[in-house]
Amino acid sequence: MKVAVVTGSNKGIGLGVVRALCKNFDGDVYLTSRNNDRGMNAVSTLEKEGLSPMFVELDLGNEDTIKKVRDMMKDKYGGIDVLVNNAGIAFKKAATEPFGEQARVTIATNYSDNKRCCEILFPVLKPGARVVNMSSSAGFLGHLDRSSNQVAARELKKKLSSPDLKVSELDDMMENFVKTAQKGTHGEEGWPNSTYIVSKIGWSALSRIQQRELSSDDIVVNHVHPGYVDTDMRTHMTSHKGHLSIDRGAQSAVFAALLPPGTETRGCYIWHDCQLVDWVNGPTPV
Repeated sequence: MKVAVVTGSNKGIGLGVVRALCKNFDGDVYLTSRNNDRGMNAVSTLEKEGLSPMFVELDLGNEDTIKKVRDMMKDKYGGIDVLVNNAGIAFKKAATEPFGEQARVTIATNYSDNKRCCEILFPVLKPGARVVNMSSSAGFLGHLDRSSNQVAARELKKKLSSPDLKVSELDDMMENFVKTAQKGTHGEEGWPNSTYIVSKIGWSALSRIQQRELSSDDIVVNHVHPGYVDTDMRTHMTSHKGHLSIDRGAQSAVFAALLPPGTETRGCYIWHDCQLVDWVNGPTPV
């Protein structure tokens, strides 16, 4: 029996992904949430639509819950066939927390916690598995052009786009952003004035590394932009109400989750309409 796991999926785009996979994936689909009640309520909503998702608790901030999911997937299914890493956060536009604190929390969740979740779950990926990392239009490398120091930004872009970039080096760069954000000198280091942009750039860069490291057994990792979706996640980039439904926003993630055996679409930046975008050079679609 095949199995798909979608993190952070009790609402929003994650819920849309679960709904679509229940309809199109030949196997069990697990909706996850850090809160059991919210997770079960979401399952109930989909059951009323005639779908049959499963539920398991998974909290990015609690490694024990991730390890329990890993062990269950290995024991019950022999591993994971589809993993959609959807969980993430964004501070509201009107957030009052200092920029340095926003940087610490955003990088910790969107980059470090997601990375750790992958480190725990990747060892049980089955041959032919598909991994989908939910990035954003904010994750496009070209956003570093917003930095006040273009000389430093060009150096960051060169490092982040390097085919030889290591996870340890990327970790150091994310840590550098947090430290300089707390001192108010992140612009001088080439970073833009957005914690969300940096977190998603880091997440996209990690996706490319993961694909290199998981190149055997037809395991594929891609990073996707869902589009401007009507959810409760609002950043300075998407402070307006999104115009896409959560089901439409799930389209690129589901496309990546169901890629056929031997696909050449691997390590790619996939736009909300499923076209492939050059993450390093662009241009990004209008």
